[in-house]
Amino acid sequence: MRTENELAGVTLLGNQHTQYPTDYDPNLLETFVNKHPEHDYLVTLDCPEFTSLCPKTGQPDFGRIIISYIPNERMVESKSLKLYLFSFRNHGDFHEDCINIILRDLVNLMQPRYIEVQGLFNPRGGIRILPAASFADEQHQELRQQRLLTLLQQSVAAGQTAMCTR
Repeated sequence: MRTENELAGVTLLGNQHTQYPTDYDPNLLETFVNKHPEHDYLVTLDCPEFTSLCPKTGQPDFGRIIISYIPNERMVESKSLKLYLFSFRNHGDFHEDCINIILRDLVNLMQPRYIEVQGLFNPRGGIRILPAASFADEQHQELRQQRLLTLLQQSVAAGQTAMCTR
């Protein structure tokens, strides 16, 4: 069981008066202590209902955000992450920018050993955009390179599958 001290920075979880943000706000993110920093393990968070706005037209963009990371000393609390991702709802930026902003904010928050953020955005104008960005500490640079190649291969395979099913 976690101690009160370990949960000191967790204020949104269990709060019955949740207010949903209307503007991008990285200050919503909260962390808790990783009780298992002695070894690497992977945490994956999947947000299937991400929404942001096109910076030019203001039209909504819909997608799925997948965040996978190897924690160091701190971990992101999931309700705060949900509210943070919701704060993009009225944020106007391109898909690639949103992914890199999310990556930057989570790296600054947790200082993870490794993290990747993938965006699987719904097609607009007949084009699907699948950006991915990653960060790795010195010991995980090889993993970062391997994962980027895997993500590239998956994107190509997804495109080929889409072409074959038409």
